[in-house]
Amino acid sequence: MDLPKVMKAMVLTGHGGLDKLEWREDVAVPTPAEGEVLVKVGASAVNNTDVNTRTGWYSKAVTGDTNSAAANGYEDAVTDGGWSGALSFPRIQGADCCGRIVAVGHGIDGSRIGERVMIRAMYHPAGDDPNALETFGSERDGAFAEYTTIAAEHAVRVDSALSDVELASFPCAFSTAEGMIQRAGLGAERVLITGASGGVGSAAIQLAKRRGAHVTAVTTASKAGTLQELGADEILGRDADIPDQSFDVVLDLVGGAAWSGLLHGLRVGGRYVTSGAIAGPIVDLDLRTLYLRDLTLMGSTRQTAGVFTDLVGYIERGEIRPTVAETFPLCDLRKAQEVFLTKAHVGKIGITVGG
Repeated sequence: MDLPKVMKAMVLTGHGGLDKLEWREDVAVPTPAEGEVLVKVGASAVNNTDVNTRTGWYSKAVTGDTNSAAANGYEDAVTDGGWSGALSFPRIQGADCCGRIVAVGHGIDGSRIGERVMIRAMYHPAGDDPNALETFGSERDGAFAEYTTIAAEHAVRVDSALSDVELASFPCAFSTAEGMIQRAGLGAERVLITGASGGVGSAAIQLAKRRGAHVTAVTTASKAGTLQELGADEILGRDADIPDQSFDVVLDLVGGAAWSGLLHGLRVGGRYVTSGAIAGPIVDLDLRTLYLRDLTLMGSTRQTAGVFTDLVGYIERGEIRPTVAETFPLCDLRKAQEVFLTKAHVGKIGITVGG
């Protein structure tokens, strides 16, 4: 097929407020390098990481919550605000992607052209460092554009009747949640999930239930019914005390001032896993709680390749379902992020890209 030379894209011009997102219609369509594929993007979605990268929240200079500067950015200039430190700008964000392969680079079988794919949001890049990490839409350009490239192994074929925007709601949030669950070795146990109405939290509810867990979700009363429909067995209010020694596993996305209560909620030998800190990254830890109860504390960012392929399998077998609260066209990404920041929704905010 004949491909255009230029495309439409939402470009991040630097760390800061929503004004750093610039709509352009003259961005060069990327060419797939050796071992890569070119994907025509059908849909993407909004994630906390998009906002956090834009504002530079990942910088060690930032100690506050993620929402306080999400619209206007931080007053102090941030230079190390990406997952792996400094980013190069301009950058096309968008960690979520569903689309079709329309061209391949050298070394990739042309039979892959036409495949419907989802792109792995976080992965180990080629190289000798086993701990290296790239995030699609952060360390390399992502899906807030009509076309994008990625190493062929990270474009995973999917066979599903779901729409592009429904499939695009899965990659970042669900792989993060599944990575946490696999790291914790969660089985038919009692699990507490904080930030349960967000993309990762609501994904964790479904993924924990498919493993037979009893799920307690921390949320507001207005969202309780929706989370129960997703599978939550019990609801705990955000300001409620965490019941002492009641859970085998805590999946935490919030952090902040209430963090120490989460450890008190763990039983002897319990496991705590975090993959976010929307209420603030700096917490108080009483080491006596940690060692007297033989607790295990785990961070969860890096994922084995199997996490994402497992996820695609769950989708194809209908074991999990998308939760898309609202959808915007790519040109309205600023508005989509403004709605996202109100935190009034459950699940994901979808972004339509392809026609």
